[in-house]
Amino acid sequence: MSRQKKRVAVLISGRGSNMLALIDAAGDPNFPAEIVGVISDNPDAMGLTTAASQGISTASFSRSSYASKEAHDAAIDAELTRLKADIVCLAGYMRLLTPDFASKWAGKIINIHPSLLPLFKGLDTHNRAIESGMRVHGCSVHFVTPELDDGPVIAQAVVPILPGDDSDTLAARVLTVEHKLYPLAVRMLATGKVRMQGDKAILSGVTAEGALMSPGAAPDAIDIESLARMTP
Repeated sequence: MSRQKKRVAVLISGRGSNMLALIDAAGDPNFPAEIVGVISDNPDAMGLTTAASQGISTASFSRSSYASKEAHDAAIDAELTRLKADIVCLAGYMRLLTPDFASKWAGKIINIHPSLLPLFKGLDTHNRAIESGMRVHGCSVHFVTPELDDGPVIAQAVVPILPGDDSDTLAARVLTVEHKLYPLAVRMLATGKVRMQGDKAILSGVTAEGALMSPGAAPDAIDIESLARMTP
């Protein structure tokens, strides 16, 4: 008997390119999760239209419609409960979550951040990496905790910083691997190959290649199957 797919809800604020990467991955019958809803704090988010065109349930909760952050998060929490979400993925969701919300969903809510955490938490990560003199950069998928970009790291992808890079060219290179790393991390969580325990991400049955992607200077040439090998 096939294992029941985990139910994934995605939170976005904008165009949702990582959301679309997850939707595309979930289109594979062998992917262990399904996207059951997309939620945004921005009623005009392009990603809502994209998700709806894929037949996915959408909902928006404008922050200005609620008296407090707590009330806003409570409305989103109610929608996640209605969707019976097993996993919540932040994909360009540009609001800080309240501690109560983050704690309630601990171990079930993850985020993708455009840096090699714990380096460069927060915004403007690409320019900061260049200015710091780094020779590599990348992205991280991590469990969400009440502290900003501070949860245990599930998986990371590394790209080079090339001579002449600016924040735009580096961001484009990182985004390419973000779209491959996020589905990999969701697969790990949905199949029980990673879990949060305290302040650690505990891996089980995952090869080194399954937790780190190192595509070098040509991310378009990544063989995701070889990089994402996992033992049974």
